[in-house]
Parts: sequence; structure tokens; C-alpha cells
Amino acid sequence: MRYPVPDLAPGDRQETELEVEKSRFLAWVCHAPEPAAFEALLAAARAAHPNASHHCSAFIAGPPGEQTAIGFSDDGEPGGTAGRPMFQVLEGAGLGQVGCVVIRYFGGTKLGTGGLARAYGQAVSEALAALPRREVTERDPLRVRVDFAGEAETRAWCAERDIPVEAADYAADGVVLTLGWPRDAERDLSPLSVRLKGRLTPLDPDAA
Repeated sequence: MRYPVPDLAPGDRQETELEVEKSRFLAWVCHAPEPAAFEALLAAARAAHPNASHHCSAFIAGPPGEQTAIGFSDDGEPGGTAGRPMFQVLEGAGLGQVGCVVIRYFGGTKLGTGGLARAYGQAVSEALAALPRREVTERDPLRVRVDFAGEAETRAWCAERDIPVEAADYAADGVVLTLGWPRDAERDLSPLSVRLKGRLTPLDPDAA
């Protein structure tokens, strides 16, 4: 599965600001391949803005459609007016591995439940519009055994197809290479076997 994620280094964040009826909404977005990255963003937001009215949040620590490593919080705003609208914007953008915190400074004018939901959703939408992105490919390990003469040819074949060689284990009779095979691609090694004139042994039962 291939999908876009924030193109941000660990610990970095994208920051944007929205003002609605004198309330300030500061949106922070980070790359969150695991919940801990999002939790670090939330902790940093609370530390940097301890006097803010609310620190509302949402995250998807996995691919689009992730059902387990997700979450959102209204942080004291009326139920359903902040975290859920934020999460819905993240989900609708088709992004994965993304965390967001919206820091609100109350401006003195109540926005009502509908106004709050729109404001938090808009804050996240504007943050995502400015967000740098890159594509990731989910991969699973696939092991093959080749002789020493075939290692360079196998690495070249993988490089042509953007398949990383994640490990190499050498023995007296050859080398076992662990390939990062795209999860959504058929595990078909026959073209490589032809290139190596049959000097290839797949070590995983579903590879052919």
C-alpha cells in the first residue's frame, strides 16, 4: 500500500495559525508513524503554550483507514466540537502517519458548537494545505538465497524496481538477501530467476 505522509523529520512540525472571532487557533502537524510521536507533539504544545484555553488533538499513527492506532480529544471543548472534526479532516485528506494539535486562545466571543467544529476543522485544513508530503510504501520482508556471483545482479535488479535490500547474511555457499517487498505487489520472483539463470532460491513459501 502506498500513501502520503508528512515530509517532516522526527521532532519537526508544521505550524499555521487561524483567527476566528478573535480566538486564535494554532495548528501543529507532525509525522506520527507511532503514537509516541504524536504524544511528543502534544507535550511540546502544552509546554510551549501553558496558558492556552485548549490543546485539542487528533492522530492517525498508521496508514489511511487505520482502526487501532488512532485518537482524538476535545480537551475541554464541548463534546464532538474539536477532536472529531480534526480527525475527520485528517481522514478525509487520505494521509497516514499524521498527528495534529490545535491550540486555542479564547478571544472573548463564544462560537457555538457549530462554529467551534468549523473553526477546528478549518485550522487543520489550512495546516494540511501547507504541509510538505512524501509517499511511503508498506513493505514486508522477502528472503532469497543466491550464490556469490548472483548477489550484485540481484541488487541491481532490486534497485531498478525500487526494492530495498534490508539485510544480507553470508554463508559458505552464498548469501541470503532480505528484500523489502511492497505489500501490495505480487511476490513474483520469476523475472529475477530468469535473469540469474535459475540460481535463485526463494525462502518464503508465498514467493514464486
